[in-house]
Amino acid sequence: MKTLILLAILLVLVSCPGPLFAQAAAGSVSGINFGSNEKTGRFIRIRGMDMYCEVYGTGTPVLLIHGNGGSIASMRSQAPFFLKHHRVIAADSRSQGRSKDGADSLSYEMMADDYGALLDSLHAGPAFVIGWSDGGIIGLLLAIRHPGKVRKLAATGANIRPDSSAVPFSDIQSMISQVEQLKLAPSDATTKNVIKLTRLMIDQPYISHAALQTIHCPVLVIGGDHDIIKPEHTLEIFRSIPGAKLWILPGSGHDTCIKFKDDFNEQVERFFREK
Repeated sequence: MKTLILLAILLVLVSCPGPLFAQAAAGSVSGINFGSNEKTGRFIRIRGMDMYCEVYGTGTPVLLIHGNGGSIASMRSQAPFFLKHHRVIAADSRSQGRSKDGADSLSYEMMADDYGALLDSLHAGPAFVIGWSDGGIIGLLLAIRHPGKVRKLAATGANIRPDSSAVPFSDIQSMISQVEQLKLAPSDATTKNVIKLTRLMIDQPYISHAALQTIHCPVLVIGGDHDIIKPEHTLEIFRSIPGAKLWILPGSGHDTCIKFKDDFNEQVERFFREK
Protein backbone atom coordinates (compact mmCIF):
# COMPACT_ATOMS: atom_id res chain seq x y z
CA MET A 1 0.00 0.00 0.00
CA LYS A 2 2.22 3.00 0.19
CA THR A 3 5.20 1.50 -1.40
CA LEU A 4 6.98 1.35 1.78
CA ILE A 5 10.61 0.71 2.08
CA LEU A 6 9.76 -2.80 3.03
CA LEU A 7 6.28 -2.90 4.38
CA ALA A 8 7.01 -6.01 6.37
CA ILE A 9 10.12 -4.42 7.90
CA LEU A 10 8.32 -1.20 8.78
CA LEU A 11 5.58 -3.16 10.50
CA VAL A 12 8.24 -4.71 12.70
CA LEU A 13 9.91 -1.36 13.31
CA VAL A 14 6.75 0.39 14.42
CA SER A 15 5.95 -2.41 16.86
CA CYS A 16 9.31 -2.12 18.62
CA PRO A 17 10.13 0.13 21.56
CA GLY A 18 13.22 2.31 21.26
CA PRO A 19 14.68 3.61 18.01
CA LEU A 20 12.15 2.86 15.30
CA PHE A 21 14.09 3.68 12.14
CA ALA A 22 16.80 1.08 11.99
CA GLN A 23 16.96 1.61 8.24
CA ALA A 24 18.22 5.13 8.84
CA ALA A 25 21.56 3.91 10.16
CA ALA A 26 24.53 4.72 7.97
CA GLY A 27 25.76 2.06 5.58
CA SER A 28 29.50 1.73 5.13
CA VAL A 29 30.41 0.61 1.62
CA SER A 30 33.92 0.78 0.16
CA GLY A 31 34.97 3.10 2.95
CA ILE A 32 32.11 5.56 2.38
CA ASN A 33 29.52 6.00 5.11
CA PHE A 34 26.43 6.58 3.02
CA GLY A 35 23.92 8.47 5.10
CA SER A 36 26.51 9.76 7.57
CA ASN A 37 29.35 11.23 5.56
CA GLU A 38 30.77 14.35 7.17
CA LYS A 39 32.85 15.16 4.09
CA THR A 40 30.04 15.39 1.56
CA GLY A 41 26.85 15.49 3.66
CA ARG A 42 25.06 18.77 4.18
CA PHE A 43 21.69 20.30 4.97
CA ILE A 44 19.90 22.43 2.38
CA ARG A 45 16.99 24.65 3.37
CA ILE A 46 14.09 23.49 1.20
CA ARG A 47 10.41 24.34 1.50
CA GLY A 48 10.46 25.01 5.22
CA MET A 49 12.79 22.21 6.34
CA ASP A 50 16.47 21.34 6.35
CA MET A 51 16.87 18.46 3.91
CA TYR A 52 19.93 16.28 4.45
CA CYS A 53 21.70 15.20 1.28
CA GLU A 54 24.96 13.69 0.05
CA VAL A 55 26.46 14.08 -3.42
CA TYR A 56 29.10 11.86 -5.01
CA GLY A 57 30.87 11.59 -8.34
CA THR A 58 30.52 13.54 -11.58
CA GLY A 59 28.56 13.24 -14.79
CA THR A 60 24.85 12.99 -15.52
CA PRO A 61 22.95 13.23 -12.20
CA VAL A 62 21.32 10.15 -10.70
CA LEU A 63 18.85 10.86 -7.90
CA LEU A 64 18.28 8.03 -5.41
CA ILE A 65 15.00 8.08 -3.44
CA HIS A 66 14.55 5.66 -0.53
CA GLY A 67 11.40 4.08 0.90
CA ASN A 68 9.20 4.77 3.91
CA GLY A 69 11.09 5.07 7.18
CA GLY A 70 14.42 4.79 5.40
CA SER A 71 17.31 7.09 4.62
CA ILE A 72 20.22 7.56 2.23
CA ALA A 73 21.75 4.39 3.69
CA SER A 74 18.80 2.38 2.35
CA MET A 75 20.23 2.93 -1.15
CA ARG A 76 23.77 1.83 -0.30
CA SER A 77 23.44 -1.06 -2.78
CA GLN A 78 23.07 1.48 -5.60
CA ALA A 79 25.28 4.43 -4.70
CA PRO A 80 28.73 2.76 -5.14
CA PHE A 81 27.75 1.39 -8.55
CA PHE A 82 26.28 4.56 -10.02
CA LEU A 83 28.84 7.03 -8.65
CA LYS A 84 31.45 5.44 -10.93
CA HIS A 85 29.81 7.07 -13.96
CA HIS A 86 27.35 9.59 -12.58
CA ARG A 87 26.87 12.41 -10.12
CA VAL A 88 24.91 10.57 -7.46
CA ILE A 89 22.50 12.62 -5.36
CA ALA A 90 20.89 11.00 -2.33
CA ALA A 91 18.76 12.63 0.36
CA ASP A 92 16.70 11.78 3.41
CA SER A 93 13.06 12.41 2.55
CA ARG A 94 10.95 14.76 4.68
CA SER A 95 10.37 13.44 8.22
CA GLN A 96 12.86 10.62 7.67
CA GLY A 97 16.54 10.11 8.44
CA ARG A 98 18.11 13.48 9.25
CA SER A 99 15.47 15.54 7.40
CA LYS A 100 13.33 16.39 10.41
CA ASP A 101 9.88 17.91 10.05
CA GLY A 102 7.59 18.25 13.05
CA ALA A 103 4.48 19.15 11.05
CA ASP A 104 1.46 16.87 11.33
CA SER A 105 0.80 16.74 7.59
CA LEU A 106 2.76 14.70 5.08
CA SER A 107 2.05 13.67 1.50
CA TYR A 108 3.85 12.13 -1.42
CA GLU A 109 3.18 15.30 -3.39
CA MET A 110 5.02 17.31 -0.73
CA MET A 111 8.02 15.02 -0.97
CA ALA A 112 8.02 15.08 -4.78
CA ASP A 113 8.09 18.87 -4.62
CA ASP A 114 10.93 18.66 -2.07
CA TYR A 115 13.03 16.62 -4.47
CA GLY A 116 12.19 18.98 -7.31
CA ALA A 117 13.45 21.87 -5.18
CA LEU A 118 16.55 19.88 -4.21
CA LEU A 119 17.46 19.33 -7.87
CA ASP A 120 16.99 23.05 -8.48
CA SER A 121 19.20 23.93 -5.52
CA LEU A 122 21.93 21.61 -6.77
CA HIS A 123 21.50 22.69 -10.41
CA ALA A 124 21.11 19.00 -11.19
CA GLY A 125 18.15 18.64 -13.53
CA PRO A 126 17.12 16.82 -15.54
CA ALA A 127 18.31 13.76 -13.63
CA PHE A 128 18.00 10.03 -13.89
CA VAL A 129 15.85 8.90 -10.95
CA ILE A 130 15.82 5.60 -9.07
CA GLY A 131 12.98 5.23 -6.58
CA TRP A 132 12.39 2.26 -4.29
CA SER A 133 9.02 1.65 -2.65
CA ASP A 134 7.78 5.04 -1.40
CA GLY A 135 10.67 6.42 -3.42
CA GLY A 136 9.05 4.92 -6.51
CA ILE A 137 5.81 6.75 -5.73
CA ILE A 138 7.75 9.98 -5.24
CA GLY A 139 9.57 9.36 -8.52
CA LEU A 140 6.29 8.95 -10.40
CA LEU A 141 4.94 12.17 -8.88
CA LEU A 142 8.19 13.99 -9.61
CA ALA A 143 7.82 13.01 -13.28
CA ILE A 144 4.18 14.15 -13.24
CA ARG A 145 4.59 17.41 -11.31
CA HIS A 146 8.08 18.40 -12.46
CA PRO A 147 8.54 16.77 -15.87
CA GLY A 148 11.53 18.88 -16.84
CA LYS A 149 13.52 17.56 -13.90
CA VAL A 150 13.35 13.85 -14.75
CA ARG A 151 15.44 12.46 -17.63
CA LYS A 152 14.46 8.83 -17.03
CA LEU A 153 12.80 7.04 -14.11
CA ALA A 154 13.33 3.54 -12.71
CA ALA A 155 10.68 2.83 -10.08
CA THR A 156 10.60 -0.43 -8.12
CA GLY A 157 7.89 -1.55 -5.72
CA ALA A 158 5.65 1.49 -6.27
CA ASN A 159 1.88 1.65 -5.89
CA ILE A 160 -0.69 4.22 -6.98
CA ARG A 161 -3.54 3.38 -4.57
CA PRO A 162 -3.71 2.50 -0.85
CA ASP A 163 -6.06 -0.45 -1.14
CA SER A 164 -6.15 -4.23 -1.47
CA SER A 165 -5.78 -4.05 -5.25
CA ALA A 166 -2.20 -2.98 -4.55
CA VAL A 167 -1.23 -4.92 -1.41
CA PRO A 168 -2.83 -7.76 0.56
CA PHE A 169 -5.69 -6.67 2.81
CA SER A 170 -4.02 -8.36 5.78
CA ASP A 171 -1.06 -5.98 5.52
CA ILE A 172 -3.36 -2.97 5.44
CA GLN A 173 -5.08 -4.23 8.57
CA SER A 174 -1.72 -4.81 10.24
CA MET A 175 -0.67 -1.21 9.65
CA ILE A 176 -3.96 0.11 10.99
CA SER A 177 -3.53 -2.08 14.07
CA GLN A 178 0.03 -0.81 14.57
CA VAL A 179 -1.17 2.79 14.50
CA GLU A 180 -3.88 2.05 17.06
CA GLN A 181 -1.33 0.40 19.36
CA LEU A 182 1.06 3.31 19.03
CA LYS A 183 -1.68 5.75 19.98
CA LEU A 184 -1.88 3.98 23.34
CA ALA A 185 1.87 4.27 23.93
CA PRO A 186 3.50 7.26 25.68
CA SER A 187 3.57 10.07 23.16
CA ASP A 188 6.91 11.50 22.05
CA ALA A 189 8.31 12.99 18.86
CA THR A 190 9.56 9.65 17.52
CA THR A 191 6.26 7.85 18.09
CA LYS A 192 4.32 10.70 16.49
CA ASN A 193 6.58 10.57 13.47
CA VAL A 194 6.15 6.80 13.08
CA ILE A 195 2.38 7.25 13.24
CA LYS A 196 2.61 9.96 10.58
CA LEU A 197 4.70 7.80 8.26
CA THR A 198 2.50 4.75 8.76
CA ARG A 199 -0.68 6.75 8.17
CA LEU A 200 0.92 8.02 4.97
CA MET A 201 0.98 4.42 3.70
CA ILE A 202 -2.56 3.72 4.92
CA ASP A 203 -4.15 6.82 3.37
CA GLN A 204 -2.06 7.50 0.26
CA PRO A 205 -1.18 7.72 -2.63
CA TYR A 206 -3.93 8.37 -5.17
CA ILE A 207 -2.38 8.68 -8.60
CA SER A 208 -4.83 8.42 -11.48
CA HIS A 209 -4.27 6.70 -14.79
CA ALA A 210 -4.80 10.08 -16.43
CA ALA A 211 -1.94 11.53 -14.38
CA LEU A 212 0.35 8.61 -15.27
CA GLN A 213 -0.45 9.17 -18.93
CA THR A 214 1.08 12.65 -18.68
CA ILE A 215 4.51 11.14 -17.99
CA HIS A 216 6.58 11.49 -21.14
CA CYS A 217 10.05 10.59 -19.93
CA PRO A 218 11.15 6.96 -20.36
CA VAL A 219 10.08 4.84 -17.38
CA LEU A 220 11.20 1.39 -16.26
CA VAL A 221 8.58 -0.12 -13.93
CA ILE A 222 10.08 -2.82 -11.69
CA GLY A 223 8.70 -5.30 -9.19
CA GLY A 224 9.31 -8.71 -7.70
CA ASP A 225 7.09 -11.66 -8.55
CA HIS A 226 6.60 -12.06 -4.77
CA ASP A 227 6.60 -8.34 -4.01
CA ILE A 228 4.26 -7.07 -1.33
CA ILE A 229 3.03 -4.82 -4.12
CA LYS A 230 0.93 -7.18 -6.19
CA PRO A 231 2.43 -7.92 -9.63
CA GLU A 232 -0.91 -7.14 -11.28
CA HIS A 233 -0.77 -3.67 -9.72
CA THR A 234 2.77 -3.16 -11.01
CA LEU A 235 1.50 -4.27 -14.43
CA GLU A 236 -1.30 -1.70 -14.19
CA ILE A 237 1.22 1.08 -13.57
CA PHE A 238 3.30 -0.09 -16.54
CA ARG A 239 0.28 -0.13 -18.85
CA SER A 240 -0.75 3.38 -17.82
CA ILE A 241 2.53 5.11 -18.70
CA PRO A 242 3.12 5.79 -22.39
CA GLY A 243 6.06 3.81 -23.74
CA ALA A 244 7.01 2.39 -20.33
CA LYS A 245 9.06 -0.78 -19.92
CA LEU A 246 8.33 -3.55 -17.42
CA TRP A 247 10.71 -5.78 -15.47
CA ILE A 248 9.41 -8.35 -12.99
CA LEU A 249 12.23 -10.12 -11.15
CA PRO A 250 11.62 -13.83 -10.57
CA GLY A 251 12.09 -15.03 -7.02
CA SER A 252 12.11 -11.51 -5.62
CA GLY A 253 10.12 -9.79 -2.92
CA HIS A 254 10.01 -6.06 -2.24
CA ASP A 255 13.79 -5.82 -1.95
CA THR A 256 14.61 -6.07 -5.67
CA CYS A 257 17.40 -3.50 -5.45
CA ILE A 258 19.08 -5.28 -2.53
CA LYS A 259 18.62 -9.01 -3.06
CA PHE A 260 19.45 -8.73 -6.77
CA LYS A 261 21.53 -5.57 -6.58
CA ASP A 262 24.03 -6.52 -9.30
CA ASP A 263 21.37 -7.38 -11.89
CA PHE A 264 19.26 -4.44 -10.74
CA ASN A 265 22.06 -1.89 -11.09
CA GLU A 266 23.26 -3.21 -14.44
CA GLN A 267 19.77 -3.31 -15.95
CA VAL A 268 18.91 0.16 -14.71
CA GLU A 269 22.21 1.57 -16.01
CA ARG A 270 21.55 -0.08 -19.38
CA PHE A 271 18.10 1.54 -19.39
CA PHE A 272 19.62 4.93 -18.59
CA ARG A 273 22.12 4.58 -21.44
CA GLU A 274 19.57 3.58 -24.07
CA LYS A 275 18.97 6.19 -26.74
